[in-house]
Amino acid sequence: MRFWSFIDVALGFPAAVLAGVSGAAGLASADARVPAALLALVSAGLSAGAGFLRSDVRRAANRRSRRAWAEVEAKARLLLAEEPSSRQGNQEALQALFDSRTAAMAIHTGDALD
Repeated sequence: MRFWSFIDVALGFPAAVLAGVSGAAGLASADARVPAALLALVSAGLSAGAGFLRSDVRRAANRRSRRAWAEVEAKARLLLAEEPSSRQGNQEALQALFDSRTAAMAIHTGDALD
């Protein structure tokens, strides 16, 4: 999740700064039109890269995946901490744990329905 947050800022912030600088340079004088156009092109490229990578969507998906796997871990810890009981109770608990694992894997691969 930190990686995608970094990518979002690393592409978005320079794009915004370059857009502002190119606008100011373009309005400053006629001689500054070429550098302003180059800055605008770089800004557009960074913005397109940020849009293509969709780091905000990836960050949200990573957060959902992390929460789902934390639920699996918590259920497994509770199952290990419980006193051994009937075979039927253990099977039901293991089935619930398996279902949580399956859901976490679906979220991680993007197959889960929101």
